[in-house]
Amino acid sequence: MASATLVCALGIGYVMQYGLPGMDNRDEARTRPMALTDITPTSSAAGDMPRREPETGVSARIAEGTHSAKAALQSTDAPAPITLAALEDVSPGAAPATPDMQSVQSVPDPACDVTMSAEPAAGALVKLTLDAPCNASERLTLHHQGMMVTAATGKNGHLAITVPALAEKALFIASFASGDGATALAEVPTLSLYDRVALQWRGDTGLGLHAREFGADYFGPGHVHARTARDLGATARGEGGFLVSLGDGTAPDALRAEIYTFPRGAAHRDGTVALSVEAEITAENCDHPIEAQTLEIRDSAALRTRNLLLDMPGCDAMGDFLVLNNLVEDLTIAAR
Repeated sequence: MASATLVCALGIGYVMQYGLPGMDNRDEARTRPMALTDITPTSSAAGDMPRREPETGVSARIAEGTHSAKAALQSTDAPAPITLAALEDVSPGAAPATPDMQSVQSVPDPACDVTMSAEPAAGALVKLTLDAPCNASERLTLHHQGMMVTAATGKNGHLAITVPALAEKALFIASFASGDGATALAEVPTLSLYDRVALQWRGDTGLGLHAREFGADYFGPGHVHARTARDLGATARGEGGFLVSLGDGTAPDALRAEIYTFPRGAAHRDGTVALSVEAEITAENCDHPIEAQTLEIRDSAALRTRNLLLDMPGCDAMGDFLVLNNLVEDLTIAAR
């Protein structure tokens, strides 16, 4: 029953995200070239080091759309389809066939049921608690509004994780490779008070989301990124936004995400938050294409997605960074 419920939930999510076949999708994503002037190769050393000239062959393409646009990333942990047993054609008056005891499926053990709860928290966050007694130390995928991240249960099958909501009616789906899983729903009415931008990718891409608030310099006060992520307390103190990193980076080919949140409803000053996506050139991604996707909620508007395909420079550029300035629009903040 739990597996059937999970498959139904995944199906509902598919219709919400992609639409039904045959529909005229006027918001279908379009791909256009990204100007090379917006890809700035920089050195990983101090800021006064000379900048690299753009590499020949470095190119990027982006596609954007509303929430109906197809996600660029797909989970390898999707549940297996359920196949219904065929019914035999029994002639009138014929004796019923004796069931083959080896073909009778065992009844699922209630002690192995997967359960998940969702509790709204401050900052338009949601605390998820999952218990899967028979899936201890096992990898799973969390799905929410097109965002997918890899997580893993502990030795007792327990997982507790906090996820930024991307919808006021926030549906979360947890799925194991075996097809086991669970769903949970949370009401997040405070989401309208925040602007939220997420970047998601798969594997070791070297990608990262950066926010420079109100003219902040790189690596100075007001530059929010994975190494200086802040927390919800910074928002409560009126210092600015915060960043949450999700996804088990130790798992192979993991789905990962970084989500930046700014408290639009509590802004004390006018200004701009400069947003950029940066990619470090590493041995794992050099001379290879990488894919990513952004998901954005701004000023209570509908969720918008943009897909990125970036051809990375050759391996002689390892250690440098590419700065993608126009993949994500800057946030324009007005004091309240």
